[in-house]
Amino acid sequence: MTTQTKPIELHYWPTPNGWKVTIFLEEAGIPYDVKYVNIGKGEQFEPGFLKIAPNNRMPAIVDPEGPGGEPISVFESGAILQYLGRKFGKFYPEDERARVEVDQWLFWQMGGLGPMAGQAHHFRQYAPEKIKYGIDRYTNEVHRLYGVMNKRLADREFLAGDYSIADMASVGWVKPYENQGQDINEFPNLKRWFETMLARPAVAKGLKVGEEHRRNIAEDQDAQKVLFGQRAR
Repeated sequence: MTTQTKPIELHYWPTPNGWKVTIFLEEAGIPYDVKYVNIGKGEQFEPGFLKIAPNNRMPAIVDPEGPGGEPISVFESGAILQYLGRKFGKFYPEDERARVEVDQWLFWQMGGLGPMAGQAHHFRQYAPEKIKYGIDRYTNEVHRLYGVMNKRLADREFLAGDYSIADMASVGWVKPYENQGQDINEFPNLKRWFETMLARPAVAKGLKVGEEHRRNIAEDQDAQKVLFGQRAR
C-alpha cells in the first residue's frame, strides 16, 4: 500500500466537483492541503492555476510524490479520482472487470449527471430569463438520470457493486436535488443510497470542507459575470 509522506495539494472550491476529491482524500486518509480557488472572483484564470488546470476549472491536484518520485499535476475531477484510486489502491479495483464497472459509472456521471444537473441549476436558478424550454429540457433529463440510478441501485448497495470512486463522483450532484426540481422520494433506491452515502463520516467531512465559503451565486451578479458566458481568452 502506498504511503503519502507529503500532503496532496488540492486546488478547490466547495462545489459538487470539488467534493469528489475531498471525499476520496477523507475516505482514504490521505494528507492534503487545500488551496482555495474562488471561482466567483475569477481566481481560476490566474496564470499559476492555469499551469496545472488549462481548462480553467477546479478541482486540480499537485502530488509532490508523483510517478518516479517527481511532482505531477492532474486536472479534471474524474481523472483525479482515477489517479488517486490507482496510486493508493483504494475504491478503484485492480481486477479489470470490476474496474470497467466503476469506469462506466464514473464516466456516466462525468458526461451525464454532472453536466445535465448543472444545466438544470443554470436554467432554474441563474438564467436572467426563465426560459421554459430550457428548464423543462434539463429538469426532465435529470429526472431520467435519477431513474437510471434508481434502477441500477435496485439490487446493489452502490453503483458498481462495492463502494467506489463512482459513488464519490455522484453524491455531490444528487445533494442539491431540490434545486434541480427533483423529488427524491420518487426514487426509493436512489434515496436509500443517498442516505447511506451521507451517513459515511468521511463523506460528511468531505462535504464540509470550505462550506464557510459557499454563497448563493443566484444573488451575486458579479460572480455570475465571471462564471457565465465565458469565451476563449
